[in-house]
Amino acid sequence: MNRNVRIGLIAAVSIIALFLLSLWISQTPANADNSVRFGILTLLPPLVAIVLAFITKETVLSLFIGVFVGEFMLCSNDLNIISTIINAFLNLGSQIISCMADPWNAGIILQCLLIGGVIQLITKMGGAKALADAFAKRANTPRKAQLFTWILGLCVFFDDYANSLIVGPIMRPVMDKLRVSREKLAFVVDATAAPVAGIAIISTWIGLEISLIAAGFQSVGATNVTGFGIFLQTIPYRFYNIFILIFIVISALTLYEFGPMKKAEQKARARKKDEPVVVAEAPGFDEVKPVEGIKLSVWNAIIPIGTLIIGALIAFYWSGYTTILGGEDQALITLMKTAPLSFNGIFEALSASDASVALFQAALLASIVAIVMAVGEKILSIEDAISEWIGGMKTIVITGVILLLAWSLGGVIGDVGTADYLVGVLSGSIPAFIVPALIFILGAVISFATGTAYGTMSILMPLAIPLGWAVSTGDMSFTIVCTSGVLTGAIFGDHCSPISDTTILSSMGTSCNHIDHVQTQIYYAIFVAIIAIVFGYIPAGLGVPWYILIPVGVVVMFIGLRIIGEKVDFDEVEEDSTS
Repeated sequence: MNRNVRIGLIAAVSIIALFLLSLWISQTPANADNSVRFGILTLLPPLVAIVLAFITKETVLSLFIGVFVGEFMLCSNDLNIISTIINAFLNLGSQIISCMADPWNAGIILQCLLIGGVIQLITKMGGAKALADAFAKRANTPRKAQLFTWILGLCVFFDDYANSLIVGPIMRPVMDKLRVSREKLAFVVDATAAPVAGIAIISTWIGLEISLIAAGFQSVGATNVTGFGIFLQTIPYRFYNIFILIFIVISALTLYEFGPMKKAEQKARARKKDEPVVVAEAPGFDEVKPVEGIKLSVWNAIIPIGTLIIGALIAFYWSGYTTILGGEDQALITLMKTAPLSFNGIFEALSASDASVALFQAALLASIVAIVMAVGEKILSIEDAISEWIGGMKTIVITGVILLLAWSLGGVIGDVGTADYLVGVLSGSIPAFIVPALIFILGAVISFATGTAYGTMSILMPLAIPLGWAVSTGDMSFTIVCTSGVLTGAIFGDHCSPISDTTILSSMGTSCNHIDHVQTQIYYAIFVAIIAIVFGYIPAGLGVPWYILIPVGVVVMFIGLRIIGEKVDFDEVEEDSTS
């Protein structure tokens, strides 16, 4: 078909679709709640974005159209679609600017940019190559390389964003050398980001999680419990988080793969030795090489990254400490003054911290340290060091654009009432033992459709805790399982949704095509989620203890992988010779 004819046909179909959408919406009462007014149409913005992303493989375009469709729905009051299109476009611009102006979002983008600059400096100083070479001596097979990546992911436990941007660039050269696909690397990085940060007792997630838990239990009159205490009790019931982390180990040890990931791994293994990896539309740090003639040292990577990690933990504490002292809670103020470094003092400070600001401060400090090292070791001049730092930030710009559009889509999804509609549809009258599984499924659907774990937790927790409390007539253990379902279901979408910021950053950090990353890992995520439901939340709703469910789930996961998967082997003699 002629290109001009195809464009004209697409434009005509789009205009007709917008007209039909206006006609549908104009028949509904304008003063009704949006989730009621739009009904099933509330699913349209995320659905359009996700489907287009898979079809076109154009993430930016798909997100843009998804946001536009949502704004068009909100502006539709009559059949004048020209006016509606203009207003929708103007509102779209305002939505993006609003997301950019949000302090949290601005902090996240800035810390991503700075981490990008640090990674480029580390690469130019030879630190990344030295670290990769050091890992390659021990991680000299695909099995060991995947396990090393998993261990590194566990070590960067405090924040999912930092995890994606630190672990990916370090392990990518090792994985490329051993002919492990970028898709598998991106999966391991992504699966150790949100799933780890969500259950870590020191992380950027815990403050929100605990505050939501505490508010939920207060709403049902359970005032004799603490949010942190309940949080700790939910950890054994975080079946998806636990199973996905164990699945990585099983898959790495057995080398069994299935679905699109199997094809990606087979293609990677078939690549000739030392053949460069070519990935379409995967911005990253691939073209950056160390300065010629320098002596490679792992300390050129360890010191800046260590500064980032330790600086982040200190910044978390200081941010929360100053927030508490500037607040009005006298009990917490007294605690900070009398025992600031006690367990309770540290915990309360971390819970009250502003993670986006703290990470930005840590990334800025790490940037300064990296620049000073590059200049001090006479690897780069001060001008070149700053230029490389800025060059590293440029590689993250496209990620910033995608994040802004993803956040904008999340905002418009909230405006049209997608989550409220899903809650209303899926939370009908059901048997009590199904409630934890239903809550997990509901959280997974909402987080996948909206791309945000935080938003899903905030929406679902106030509903899930009272629901679990009511159907179990005040059974604390049952309600804890329901609480876990919210936290874990939300992480499912954060882990595998194509519009999730963590998924986007994992693609960026590993230089993997974003849609290829989503298409390969979603099969694994769904596989693990089904096991979490069938062998986790359903029997847990019947009162089966976690210490029985987790081993059973792991065994089933192993057997299932062996049945539906296929081993993607490697030439062990050849690989060992590279050590």
